[in-house]
Amino acid sequence: MGKRKNPVMKPQVEKKDKKVLPKTFPCLFCNAMNPDPVSVKLNKKAGIGELMCNACGERFQTGINYLSAAVDVYSDWIDACDAVAKEAADAAGDGEDSCQDQECAGSGDSEREFRNRW
Repeated sequence: MGKRKNPVMKPQVEKKDKKVLPKTFPCLFCNAMNPDPVSVKLNKKAGIGELMCNACGERFQTGINYLSAAVDVYSDWIDACDAVAKEAADAAGDGEDSCQDQECAGSGDSEREFRNRW
C-alpha cells in the first residue's frame, strides 16, 4: 500500500501579483506638474463614465458597460480628442484656399474650438 503524502512536502506555489489598472492619468491639455491630475469615476448603474482634470477642470463623459474600466474612459477621451483635432485640421486645410494672407491660416484656434465643443 502507498504512503500518504505529508502536507509539508507539497510543492509551494508562488503567488502571482495582481496587476491593478490605474484610475488616474495625465491630462492632455494642461500637462499639470502634479502627477496624474485626471481622475475617472464610473457609474455602472447609469452607464456613464466621467473623467475630470483636477488642475484645469477639463471634463469628459462617455457611455460604459459592465465590463468597462477607467482605462476605457481615458482611451475614449483620447480618441475623441484625436477626432476633433483631425476635423479641425481638415477644416483649416479647406480654409487655406479662401484666405489670402498667411495670418488667417495659422490662427491657432483649434484648441479653443475643441474645448468649446466639449
